[in-house]
Amino acid sequence: MTGSLSGMFAALMTGLDDSGAFAPDRQAALTDRVLGQGLAGLYVGGSSGESGLLDATTLLAQQEVVAKVARGRDATLIAHVGMPSLADSVLLARNAVALGYHALSALPPHSYPFSDAEILAYYQELAAATDLPLIVYEIPIRTGRPLPLDLLTDLLDLPNVAGIKFTSTDLFKFSMLRRRRPDRSYFYGFDEIFIGAAAFGVDGGIGTTYNIMGKLYVALDAAIRSGDLARARELQDISQRFVELLLQTGVLPGMKAAFRVIGLDIGPTRAPMGLGAAAGAEDLLRPFLESPEVRPWLAHV
Repeated sequence: MTGSLSGMFAALMTGLDDSGAFAPDRQAALTDRVLGQGLAGLYVGGSSGESGLLDATTLLAQQEVVAKVARGRDATLIAHVGMPSLADSVLLARNAVALGYHALSALPPHSYPFSDAEILAYYQELAAATDLPLIVYEIPIRTGRPLPLDLLTDLLDLPNVAGIKFTSTDLFKFSMLRRRRPDRSYFYGFDEIFIGAAAFGVDGGIGTTYNIMGKLYVALDAAIRSGDLARARELQDISQRFVELLLQTGVLPGMKAAFRVIGLDIGPTRAPMGLGAAAGAEDLLRPFLESPEVRPWLAHV
């Protein structure tokens, strides 16, 4: 394992058994497959891993499985530890330290309408709980409200805070934040419009569809950095067409269906996610995933 806080990271999904319980064997197989795509590393235990539906005990077990698979490989591990309870967040953070993770990240508290002061205090406590660098998070789609620019600036000024995962379409705020704190690391979280944020300058991306198209996102990042805008647009178009299909199936249920199409069963999504979803996700996704244009980019071993 390495430790650089830059590059393209898969927001790792979670392997479950057919009943919806954590499946270490499926998690290990998924982790191995995702790591084989040339990504910088993994972002473990976040929203893409259904963390909002998992308890701390399960997330601790997932951290251990992933660390074991990644051992000896050229991969940076970021543990997402944001939980409704600060105590659980600290528990996950300290476990990540013991397992050799390189950095932490956390959603801002959002189970209730927390004040800016409470959010700042949460990150202060979490940043002080370990010596690992912490990546804070802006994601209004999950928290229900955008964090003010001044609060985000204050968060980036906290000791041990190394950067931010910015998952918002407000690229004006993103660019202002970068201008205020240019020495921090900036990761963008919307896979389908990565090219837009990259125009303002990013250190990398963290995304769900990187699990299965990691090679494509590595190539997209390289095209942007080399100034090959035509190639970048071509690759971003492929990712956008994939996301369009996932929006019809539900993103995480669709991603798990996509893995089944390419021959890896990582289980269902945990209920209630996916309940009542229309059947046929695999049939919807198969023509796209098996097309000659897309197939080379998939997470095949």
